[in-house]
Amino acid sequence: MAEQRISSIPQWKKSRVQWLIEIIIALGAILMILPFFIALLATFKPETEIIQFEGVFPRDWTLINYQKIFENSEEIPVIRWLFNSILISSSITILVVFVTSMAAYSLSRLRPPGGRAAFTLIVATIMIPGQLFLVPVYLILNFLHWLDTPLALIVPAASGAFGVFLLSQFFYSIPKDLEDAAEIDGCSIWGVYWHIVLPLMKPALSTLAILTFIGSWNDFLGPLVFLDSTTQLTLPVGIALFQTSYFIEYGITLAASAIATFPAIVIFLIFQKQIIKSISLTGLKG
Repeated sequence: MAEQRISSIPQWKKSRVQWLIEIIIALGAILMILPFFIALLATFKPETEIIQFEGVFPRDWTLINYQKIFENSEEIPVIRWLFNSILISSSITILVVFVTSMAAYSLSRLRPPGGRAAFTLIVATIMIPGQLFLVPVYLILNFLHWLDTPLALIVPAASGAFGVFLLSQFFYSIPKDLEDAAEIDGCSIWGVYWHIVLPLMKPALSTLAILTFIGSWNDFLGPLVFLDSTTQLTLPVGIALFQTSYFIEYGITLAASAIATFPAIVIFLIFQKQIIKSISLTGLKG
């Protein structure tokens, strides 16, 4: 009935409705981007202009805030924190994509005994707050002598229930006949997974990779609990500690926040087409 009503609307009214919807979406996007844009412009202002706000755009453009950050590398090791964040986030992303894709393939395609119950149990863990695992994970990492090392963040996050759920839903959009044909030609289970399934799963894998990377990049609680040394910290925790020492110097604080935000935005812009494609495909079948 809804489709019939939409089809009965004249074309000129449809175009007006579409324009109205697009304008509303554009205004919402502007409102979402505006705070970040204002904060980014503030990084190019001297401290006096930030304190005495007279306009969004700087009167005297300067890079002094970024220069102070990179010149005080011993006191503010932003480059080290940036390297730690890239290493940890990239490692977690690779492991999550690899582990969860194999788990989702085995549960949805191979259908082992008890696979449905295992899948239900895995998905149910999404509702459990991650803070409940902090103490057990801390004790395990302490036993393994992994505290204050990148392994303390990489290994516990190497798999996730969300990735298994997302990829399992995507498998329903892949025809099973392709895998059957490969098996008839003599391809092993691993060969089907590696040569047939993974290439077809690129949209979903890209979505999972970008969401995992952004989530691990912005993770604050894990590095705060499991890391102690200043040189081992990631950018979010490093900037938080940095703010306690430079809370009056707003320009330096905003510049450090911009450095932490920029890589995640660039990666999202690169993979946004894959994310949209994955959402459209995974929504075809439940």
